[in-house]
Amino acid sequence: MSSHDAHYAGDLVDGARMLEIFGDIATELLIRNDGDEGLFVAYDSVEFLAPVYVGDYIEAVGHITHVGNTSRKMSFTARKVITAAEDAEFPSAADVLDEPILVGKASGTCLVKKERQRR
Repeated sequence: MSSHDAHYAGDLVDGARMLEIFGDIATELLIRNDGDEGLFVAYDSVEFLAPVYVGDYIEAVGHITHVGNTSRKMSFTARKVITAAEDAEFPSAADVLDEPILVGKASGTCLVKKERQRR
C-alpha cells in the first residue's frame, strides 16, 4: 500500500481500498469467464479482519463460486504478505511475514447480460 492509500492516522489504509482490489479481481474473473467486464451488483458479506498500513503488501485472490444465466457469485480473500519494518535507520525496509495475515474477505454477485456473454 502506498502513502496515497493512507486515510487515517498512523498510516492506516481505508477498508474501501480492499473493496477496490476485490472489484478489480471480479472484473478480471468476468472477462476470463464471459469475455465482458460485467457489473458488480452487490456484496453479500464483507469482513475486515486485520489492519492494513502504508508499506504493507497485499495478495488478493477471487473465485467464481456459482454461475447462473447472467449472475456470477464470487468470493475473495486478501492477505498481508509483507509489512513495513519499523526501523528508523532504514525507512524503506520491509519484512516478509512467515505466515500471511488474512486482512479481509468478501463475497458478492456480479452480472453479465446474456447479450454480452461471449464465451
